[in-house]
Amino acid sequence: MTAANGRTTDGNAHTGRGEGVDTRAGHVGISESASERVVGSDDTMAAVVRQWQAVRPDLDTGPMEIIGRINRCAALLQQAEDAPLRRAGLTRPEFDVLGTLRRTGHELTPSEIARETFSSGAAVAKRLKQLTERGLVERRGDTRDRRVAHVRLTDEGRDLVDGILPEQLSYETTVLSGTDLGRQRELADLLAELLGQLESRLRLPGA
Repeated sequence: MTAANGRTTDGNAHTGRGEGVDTRAGHVGISESASERVVGSDDTMAAVVRQWQAVRPDLDTGPMEIIGRINRCAALLQQAEDAPLRRAGLTRPEFDVLGTLRRTGHELTPSEIARETFSSGAAVAKRLKQLTERGLVERRGDTRDRRVAHVRLTDEGRDLVDGILPEQLSYETTVLSGTDLGRQRELADLLAELLGQLESRLRLPGA
């Protein structure tokens, strides 16, 4: 895989004698199609890829063009989307807890919240403590097992989520407005395919 800064972390990168490497026309170590793709691009990752091609022409930087751009897009989108959360005094992980409770529409145990938000139990416990102190969630003990707690949104917590979410969706609609709906659907399908593959092979905390 490739980090957002373009560093290659996958030890299976192709070498000059590897599969899929084109040595024609001086393009040693990188396929001709990949080279042509980068030349016509003008985003941040295109420059990163060209720099890596210059210093390590033996590597196939094709995966970087995908993973690097996904990471960069995610960082930029989250930076902008977190603005309404900061105004509400929330962190992104805290809002994820509130949003999970809102979208499921019923009480959840802390372990269920951890699975839904891909978080550790300790992290969820800390967030629930902070949200409870703010009056956004409340807990009740299980009548059969005192070790189990059930968490639900308070009216204030539900109103907060319902106020923030439309603002975020409006921003996302604006961001995607430069891409027609057909291409958006195609992109959603491709990302769904990639995410499904990753989820079947990799595990996040709490998953």
